[in-house]
Amino acid sequence: MIEKEILLKAFRLMCCAKSMAETYEANRQICKYVHSTSRGHEAIQLATAFHLRHCDYVSPYYRDESMLLGLDYSPYELMLQLLTKAGDPFTGGRSYYSHPNSKEEGKPKIIHQSSATGMQAIPTTGVAQGIQYLERINSPLLLKTEKGELPVVICSFGDGSVTEGEVSEALQFAVLKQLPIIYLVQDNDWGISATAQETRAMNAYEYADGFKGLNKIQIDGTDFTHCYKIIGNVTNEVRKNRSPWLVHAKVPLLNHHTSGVRKDFYRSEDDLAKDAIDDPFPKLKKLLLENEIGKEELEKIETDMAELINADFMKALNSPEPDIKKAADYVFIPTEITEEKGERAAAGKEKVMMVDAALFAIRELMEDHPECIFFGQDVGRRLGGVFREAATLAEQFGDHRVFNTAIQEAYIMGSTVGLSAVGVKPIVEVQFADYIYPGFNQLVSEVSKSCYLSCGKYPVSTIIRVPIGAYGGGGPYHSGCIETTLLSIKGIKIAYPSNAADMKGLMKAAYYDGNPVVMLEHKGLYWSKVPGTEDAKSIEPSRDYILPFGKANTVLNADKSKIKNGESCCIITYGMGVYWAITAAKKIPGQIEIVDLRTLFPLDEEMIFDSVKKHGRCLVLTEEQQNNSFAEALAGRISKNCFKWLDAPVEVLGASNVPAIPLNMNLENAVLPNAEKVLEKVKTLLSF
Repeated sequence: MIEKEILLKAFRLMCCAKSMAETYEANRQICKYVHSTSRGHEAIQLATAFHLRHCDYVSPYYRDESMLLGLDYSPYELMLQLLTKAGDPFTGGRSYYSHPNSKEEGKPKIIHQSSATGMQAIPTTGVAQGIQYLERINSPLLLKTEKGELPVVICSFGDGSVTEGEVSEALQFAVLKQLPIIYLVQDNDWGISATAQETRAMNAYEYADGFKGLNKIQIDGTDFTHCYKIIGNVTNEVRKNRSPWLVHAKVPLLNHHTSGVRKDFYRSEDDLAKDAIDDPFPKLKKLLLENEIGKEELEKIETDMAELINADFMKALNSPEPDIKKAADYVFIPTEITEEKGERAAAGKEKVMMVDAALFAIRELMEDHPECIFFGQDVGRRLGGVFREAATLAEQFGDHRVFNTAIQEAYIMGSTVGLSAVGVKPIVEVQFADYIYPGFNQLVSEVSKSCYLSCGKYPVSTIIRVPIGAYGGGGPYHSGCIETTLLSIKGIKIAYPSNAADMKGLMKAAYYDGNPVVMLEHKGLYWSKVPGTEDAKSIEPSRDYILPFGKANTVLNADKSKIKNGESCCIITYGMGVYWAITAAKKIPGQIEIVDLRTLFPLDEEMIFDSVKKHGRCLVLTEEQQNNSFAEALAGRISKNCFKWLDAPVEVLGASNVPAIPLNMNLENAVLPNAEKVLEKVKTLLSF
C-alpha cells in the first residue's frame, strides 16, 4: 500500500490543478495568452513526478502542469508563466504556460520545451544519449542519486504526436543504442478536434511493436495508485538495466484542448459526460475515504488549496511585467573568442587542403576534450565521410565517440540540444546541404530557440558541418547553396571558410563559442581540384590557432593610385566566390579589392562598409541563386549605410534563378557564376 502522506500529497496537488483550471476559466480575459490545463491527466503526471530525482531529466509537454506541481514548482511560479510576468522562472515571459526549462538545484533538470508537437522526442533522446556517453567514459559530469543510482530520462507527449516522423527517429535511435529513457504517452483520444479513430491507425502502445528492444506497458492513467506503482517499477528498471521503455497511459480530456480551442466547439455533452466518469480526482478522493481519511479533512484540503490558488493568482497578477529593454537578451550566450590567437602559418608545417584542416582541427579538439563526439551519416569507421573529412577519427577515438547514424537529419541536428544540456560537445554532419531540410524543424524549433527561451540556461553548444556548393556535375541534390535559408533563422551562427587556415581557426572558434554554429564547407574547395582554387590550400595553423567569428579578411588589395583615380571597386564575397574574384582580378590588375566574409553571421559590417567607402563601387558575389538572396539583402544594407560614398549602384552577381543546379556540366556552368561573368560585371561597374 502506498504511504498515506504520498496519497495526501497527490490529493492536495490534484486540488491545486482543479482549482487552477477553474480560476483560469473564471478569469478568461485576464488569462489572455493561450494555455492548456492538466484536468484528466493529473494521476499519471503526479505519479511520474514523485519518482524523479534531482539527477534525472524530464521533458514535460504543454498539458503537464500537474507534473510540474509534483516536481514542487508552486502554483505561483506556474502562474507567473501563465501571465507572462518578469518573474516567470522558466522563460521570463517569453513562452506559453507549461513550457518549462530548469536547472534548479534539487530538482530534475528540464531542457527547453517547444510547442511543436512531438519535437521534444529528439532533444530528450539526445539527453539520454549524452548520459549514456558520460557513463561510458566515467565522466565527473554524470549526476547520480544520493544512493549512487544512475539517472533516467522521461519524455512526455500525447498519443497524437506519435504520428510525427521525428518521434520515429527518436525511437529508432533509442532502441538501437539502448538508451535510459522512458517515453510517457498520455492518450486522451484527441488531437485538437480530431479523434484517434480519424487520425491514427494504431495507438502508441501498438506502434511500439515496430521498435525491437523497446519495452512497453499500458496502464490506466486515471488510477493514481496503479500509476505510482507501475511508474516506480519502470523507473527502477531503467535505473538498473539502462534500456528504453514506452508507457502508454489512457486518460480523459476534461478541459479544453487549449483556452483558444474550447471543448464546446467540437465536443458533445454526451462525450464530455463519458470522459467525466474517468476523472482521476474523485477516484483518488474515494480511495482516501475508504482508507479512513475523514471527509472533513479532505474538504479542508480542498478549501485550503482553493484559497492558496486564489492568493497566488492575485499575487502573480500584480507582479511586474518583463523589462522591454531586455527583449533581445539571450539570443546567444557571450563568447570569450574575440581575438585571433596562435600561429596562422605555423613554423615547420606544410600546406594542407581544406578537408584535412577540418580533420586536424576536430582531431585536436577530441584529443583535448573527452566530452567531444562526432557523428553523422557515413562518418564512422570504414568510410570516414563521403569526402573523407572524418578519415581515421573512428580508428583513433573509438566507435563510441565517432560513429554513423541512420539517414535521419532531424535526429542528427535535434539531438545536439540534449547532448549539449548534459555537457557533451557534439560535432555533427549533414552529408550535403541539399539534405539539411528534413532537419530544419529541429534547427528552427529547438536548436535556435533554446538559449533565448531558456533565458540562457540551455544554449546549444554544437557544430553542424554541412558540405555545400556545386562543381563537376554534382547535380540537383548535391550542389545546392542554403545560406540565405539558414540566415533567416535567428539564434545560430554561420561560418563559410574559403581556405584551410580559416577552416581550422573557425572550427576551433566554433567549438569554444558555446552557441550553435553551422559550418558551411564548400566541397569544391576541399581538395583544390577546381582550377584556380590552389590558394584554398594553406600552411596548417598551430594547434592553438583560433579565428573569431565576425572578422572578414581582405585577400586582395587594389593599388592606391587606382583608388585615388576612381578606377577601383571592391568585391564582397565568400566561399568559391573568392576564387572567381581572384581570377577575374588578374585581368585588370590593381583595380579590385576582395573582401572574404569568412562568417556570414556574425557579419563584419565594419570592414565591408570601409571597403565600399574607399572605392565607391561594390559587387556582392555569391554562388546562390541571386533573387531574394543574402547577397541582395547585403547589397541593400550597403546601399543604405554607404549611400553618400557610392559612385554607382551596388551590383550583385549570383547563380541563375533556377530551382536546382542541373546535372549536365555544361548546364551547370551556364547557371553558376564564374570568373568571366565576374570580370564582365566589374568592367560594367567601373565604366559607370
